[in-house]
Amino acid sequence: MIDSEDWDQGWEGTRRWVEGHLAAGERITEVSALRGGWTSRMRRLDVQRPGRAGSYALVLRSFVKPFYRRHAPGLLAREAAVLRLLESSGIPAARLVAVDAAGAVCEHPSLVMTHLPGRVRLAEDGDTARRADLLAAQLAAVHALRVGERDRPRAWQAWTAPGRVAVPEGTARGGLWERAVGVIGGAVPAHRPCFLHRDFHPGNVLFTGAGAGLAVAGVVDWVETSWGPADLDVAHCSTALALLHGPGAGLDFADRYLAAGGRELAEGRAHLYWRLLDALAFAPDAQKVAEPWRELGRTDLTPAVLTGRLEDYLQALFDRYA
Repeated sequence: MIDSEDWDQGWEGTRRWVEGHLAAGERITEVSALRGGWTSRMRRLDVQRPGRAGSYALVLRSFVKPFYRRHAPGLLAREAAVLRLLESSGIPAARLVAVDAAGAVCEHPSLVMTHLPGRVRLAEDGDTARRADLLAAQLAAVHALRVGERDRPRAWQAWTAPGRVAVPEGTARGGLWERAVGVIGGAVPAHRPCFLHRDFHPGNVLFTGAGAGLAVAGVVDWVETSWGPADLDVAHCSTALALLHGPGAGLDFADRYLAAGGRELAEGRAHLYWRLLDALAFAPDAQKVAEPWRELGRTDLTPAVLTGRLEDYLQALFDRYA
């Protein structure tokens, strides 16, 4: 039985499109929402094989929000190209099944891919430190990918700028924000570019097992894949860890990454630039990422908690790298 919010209300064209890419006789028998993202609507599609018990799953990404729908042709075309590139890379990524980047057939621009095992884990528990080490090792593996010039993704783009930083209202630490904005207003540090996921953080990594058996099962959401400094991916995951688990978790991630064999990172103020460039894009309260995190159980991550952690993280960065 198909049981999914509004699947049967304006999604019939998408369903026919997906089933047109299935093997003869296969059909979608159940649809369920996947949590943890905010840029697109994600659904699990269970597919029944004819004459066989059981089913297999696919994942459907559809851009519904007006902003992302406008940018969907570039985003989905880029993700499709990256998924093809990763098929023989050893990186645990989904395989592309089909893409309708402009929404020419589907009701919304969409991409369908294979379903990966595992789940997102954001809790503060006995596996928190181990997950951080596994995240670091997986990111180092992403950065180690060698791609020809023709296959390189687009050049990296900054997600904030000095004039766009939203300082939290009523903050008693305005001088800290002013200092941080001043750093990203300087010249972009020299760097050696590499292959970036560009949105690598705990919400885009799937885990299986626990304790000694804990393992990365998949890395998802390749729409922002870029060519740029390893520091930027490290910075993005560091900010997310600081918001999830406190400033110390974010501050230590670069050390975990280097210990896992990651690429050489910038030092001192150059590294600080990349860290702040990412962290300031989360201001004022990281609401965009926190909403799906709360859906996944982290109801403790209120705007006040996130603002406090972000400010504490900014101060910790200055204490270490300035």
